[in-house]
Amino acid sequence: QLHVMESGGGSVQAGGSLRLSCAASGYTALPYCMAWFRQAPGKEREGVATIDWDGATTYADAVKGRFTISKDNAKDTQYLQMNSLKPGDSAMYYCAADFACPIDIDDGSESSINYWGQGTQVTVSS
Repeated sequence: QLHVMESGGGSVQAGGSLRLSCAASGYTALPYCMAWFRQAPGKEREGVATIDWDGATTYADAVKGRFTISKDNAKDTQYLQMNSLKPGDSAMYYCAADFACPIDIDDGSESSINYWGQGTQVTVSS
């Protein structure tokens, strides 16, 4: 099993930056992949970025060029650096992880990924 916990959310003005962190614990010695999803009120959960066990990354079109996903394997922690934030980026951001890789960025259903965090709120004001 894996356990993941997010941190780093908060409120920021448009154009600002935030960095989210997600620490994994459990069977981290096995190869696993991680991802960030987000869900705004009244909307479906959507993929933001994924990072495979070998470091390969994918991004949603809406965040390409503004967000960067990375992972520190020594700390079993992934990060989401979010720059040039827009009000439309406001959402609850969820960390996800799985041993079945790669994670499909287009499938935000809770049943599609085995391990989810509780979420961290990001609010961007105009």
